[in-house]
Amino acid sequence: MSTLYKAAELVKTKSNDRKSKDKRINKQRVMMLSSRGVTFRYRHLLTDLESLMPHSKKDAKLDTKNNLYILNELADLNNCNNAVFFEVRKKQDLYVWMAKTPNGPSVKFHLQNLHTMDELKMTGNCLKGSRHILSFDKTFDSAPHWSLLKELLGQVFNVPKGSRRSKPFVDHVLSFSIVDNKVWFRNYQIVEKTPANTPGFNPLTDKEDISLVEIGPRFCLTPIRIFEGSFGGPTVFENPEFVHPNFVRQSLRKDKLQKYSLRQKNQSEREARIAMAEESRETEASDRRVFQ
Repeated sequence: MSTLYKAAELVKTKSNDRKSKDKRINKQRVMMLSSRGVTFRYRHLLTDLESLMPHSKKDAKLDTKNNLYILNELADLNNCNNAVFFEVRKKQDLYVWMAKTPNGPSVKFHLQNLHTMDELKMTGNCLKGSRHILSFDKTFDSAPHWSLLKELLGQVFNVPKGSRRSKPFVDHVLSFSIVDNKVWFRNYQIVEKTPANTPGFNPLTDKEDISLVEIGPRFCLTPIRIFEGSFGGPTVFENPEFVHPNFVRQSLRKDKLQKYSLRQKNQSEREARIAMAEESRETEASDRRVFQ
């Protein structure tokens, strides 16, 4: 009797192990957080990206901006193997870190031309939690550092099949394009032509016709440096065309200073000319009085 009981228990445990075994191959999870001093526009962007990536997990703000290796421990505690960190400098410059934790690689971007979903008010829409298609420009295959960025962006933004909070639908496209050595991000809805949304619908010709409608957000990423490790390590690639925003603001201030200096110089010259003219009039008047 005991032998039959042990055999039944063995069969039961095997069936439970078979049921509880996770069959997913792609188990990417992304931790998203920002630094202190983040503005409301950057916070809205972080919220938009979190809604686009159901496999992400948002964490509290990070107090430090120097010891970024702490992010590897936070990602490990949150059971994440990717990390996206928004580093804000001077409450106006946003640097986006994307890293494959804990061994790397990682990349540091400068984010510009930001437009959130609330600002755009686009007509496109998609189901929250739905999966998306990643579209990369063919320029990503032209250089080794672009290929590395393509792989890193794909692992960060790709929603695994069957991940938490995801729905089994594909109704939008994330587009990554390279223009002027910058990565431009766009989000489009996939719209299929139906009799409800297309007047004069022809089932023979318009059945497989689709169009794209932009949803948002949209922004531009300028790669600054690619590191071998996670949030540090040896430099794999450095962008020689990147100009720091501080130097741009400094040049603008110098231009304004030159305009101010030129205006002050012209004003002083004008005052000198007026003073000389008054002195000359007084001299002529005194001379006329003498000869009278």
